Amino acid sequence: MAALAGLLKKAGHRVTGSDTQIYPPMSTLLESAGIPCKIGYDPAHIEPNTDLVIVGNAVSKTNPEVVATLERRLPYLSMPAALGEFFLKGKQSLVVTGTHGKTTTSSLLAWVLTSAGLDPGMMIGGWVKNFNTNHRLGKGDFFVVEGDEYDTAF
Repeated sequence: MAALAGLLKKAGHRVTGSDTQIYPPMSTLLESAGIPCKIGYDPAHIEPNTDLVIVGNAVSKTNPEVVATLERRLPYLSMPAALGEFFLKGKQSLVVTGTHGKTTTSSLLAWVLTSAGLDPGMMIGGWVKNFNTNHRLGKGDFFVVEGDEYDTAF
């Protein structure tokens, strides 16, 4: 979710977030991007002027913030739906899936495309040392995504 938050912020959106815990390097990334994050889940974290809630795939519909979103009838998207809606339209998405090695393979793919001058976008779960981040908008035709294996999304 930190990569998606960073992409949204770079695209000009106001972004806030919450999680049970946030550790470096993601906490550092979010802080340096000016994305305020709350620890824990509380309906009060969802500000009154919220336009859209993006629900991470690791939370269920019993999550207090999800319950509040549904009760307040706020618009919401899943993380994959938000990625598609905001960043994948008109792009050739290259999604790396599997049990092991997704972060490494996604990072290498993004680096090869960048080295070839193709300026891909990317959203990767882990830290990519070559880019010193885990996300980038890119102006090219390709968008590299590390596939998410969570199957507990509501």
